[in-house]
Amino acid sequence: MSAPQTYATHRRFEPLHHFILLPFFLITAVATITTFVRRPALGTLWIALLALAVLLLALQVRGYALKVQDRLICLEERLRLARLLPGDLQARIPELTVKQLVGLRFAADAEVPDRVREALQEQLTGEAIKKRIQTWRPDEFRV
Repeated sequence: MSAPQTYATHRRFEPLHHFILLPFFLITAVATITTFVRRPALGTLWIALLALAVLLLALQVRGYALKVQDRLICLEERLRLARLLPGDLQARIPELTVKQLVGLRFAADAEVPDRVREALQEQLTGEAIKKRIQTWRPDEFRV
């Protein structure tokens, strides 16, 4: 079994994406652009543009996945906060930003009201919220 997740260990790399595909697409784009610069021709330009397009597509697909995931986290956290917060803070749930909601998902239920109050009063970022969490609630599903 792996060690418990903490602020220091919560970041996650997707090995196929981060260590194989992105480097491969990046090296390919650089190599094909270099080839075009050294030997300009319609064929080398087209291959360089294609390699750049594939790299951009990989980045865009990753961005879409993260955006959908953030939307789901926002929905989950708003439902969780509605259940856990006292009335005065429940009314302020819509004031929380996406980044704040993403940060709050790591806080254990017992400390959520304190973290929400701090986030709203001090306009904390998601990272600042995560750093203040005393009892970490792991999220193993992040991609």
